[in-house]
Amino acid sequence: MANVKLEGISKSYSVVEVLKDIDLDIADGEFCVFVGPSGCGKSTLLRMIAGLEDITSGTLSIGGRKVNDLSPKERGIAMVFQSYALYPHRTVRGNMEFGLKLSRLPRAEIDKRVARAAKMLQIEHLLDRRPSQLSGGQRQRAAIGRAVVRDPSVFLFDEPLSNLDAALRVSTRREIADLHRELGATMIYVTHDQVEAMTLADRIVVLNDGVIQQVGSPMALYETPANLFVAQFIGSARMNIFDATVTALSDQTAVLAVAELGEVSIPVRGRTLAKGDAVKFGIRPEHLSPASDGPHNAQVRAVEHLGDQVLVEAALADGTALLLKAPPSAQLGHGEAMRFALDAQAVHLFDADGRAIAPVAP
Repeated sequence: MANVKLEGISKSYSVVEVLKDIDLDIADGEFCVFVGPSGCGKSTLLRMIAGLEDITSGTLSIGGRKVNDLSPKERGIAMVFQSYALYPHRTVRGNMEFGLKLSRLPRAEIDKRVARAAKMLQIEHLLDRRPSQLSGGQRQRAAIGRAVVRDPSVFLFDEPLSNLDAALRVSTRREIADLHRELGATMIYVTHDQVEAMTLADRIVVLNDGVIQQVGSPMALYETPANLFVAQFIGSARMNIFDATVTALSDQTAVLAVAELGEVSIPVRGRTLAKGDAVKFGIRPEHLSPASDGPHNAQVRAVEHLGDQVLVEAALADGTALLLKAPPSAQLGHGEAMRFALDAQAVHLFDADGRAIAPVAP
């Protein structure tokens, strides 16, 4: 396998700059996920690594070898597409072995690789079927199998689960994770689904407007987002964000006037805060909870029962929306008044430019 290194990578179409000065080092054997909203540049970045898009500026290396001017087949990569891209007139076996035949591998080696990949992906019984005879999940496994038999240095996945239904997405996601563990391969995976990113990745690269916003482990991004964009993108449901002003400050505590929440005291240590500072106050729905003696008031607007929890959409007195999570036993209905409490230890603060202020003291 191989590491992938991007140094100052940029991509422009005429005067439109799609990717801006991307620096990233993906370790050998790492599962790295590119995530971000539609149009952020994640698929373009993946296609540049694959050799399907030219690099405007910068250096791309795979396994220590500069590959900017190499064709896709010379880069030692294999790509799994969103659309499966299977030849409809060929069987699963025919699709899996086609590239190996073009490479003039011996017949015995081709059969060995196809049999190994089919067993790994549990599609041995599908080898003689054509794509039209397969379900969506089976087609995707066949497409993954076609990549596996090439024994590439790097696997690239471009939103491979987006055409599958919810149940198949979960099972196929697990199969991809198992495949990574078994092969120990370097894998780069693009998705707009942050749940996929959180469950699959060793590291996540969050992109927005062609710029890397933050790189880190799933929990690092969840617990210590670098900025307001990452804070709201990572985590389901979205983080609640309110305008706030620092009204008092000591060595251990900051008091903030938070929109319609009123005054909230939070523990601080090592913050760069001053009295009178205007900040953004962030709190995740899971760190708010209904409480009959809670200090804050809201009115329930909608309730979603999710089995193990209840997602509540409420409104504060000024109409500001609020999301919180409650236990399944919570008895809440549309239009009801609700009191709630928040976990002051879990508050995130951001400055006027959206950058995270030093984390809350443990």
